[in-house]
Amino acid sequence: MSKVRIKLKSMKIEDLNKICNQIKDIASKLGVPISGPIPLPTKKLKITTRKSPCGNGTATFDNFEMRIHSRVIDLPADDRVLHAVMRLYVPRNITIKIEMKE
Repeated sequence: MSKVRIKLKSMKIEDLNKICNQIKDIASKLGVPISGPIPLPTKKLKITTRKSPCGNGTATFDNFEMRIHSRVIDLPADDRVLHAVMRLYVPRNITIKIEMKE
């Protein structure tokens, strides 16, 4: 039987966990076994800039960091579950990708 892999990415971990819990609730209500959510390593994007507006002068720096959290959920390819997942409200800050696997 084919499987569906759902990949979720976001900078806000609270929203990401909320969507994962909603998908888990949908699968448990319909009696479908679920694998996940599996946390993937967090990507950290770091930028170091000078505090001075012209870039010269003081040797003080600002450090900025953006963290991207990822989760993976595997489900069997069941129409009822996929329709319910497609109807979920997903905030703009979450990227969701649904793939079919053999």
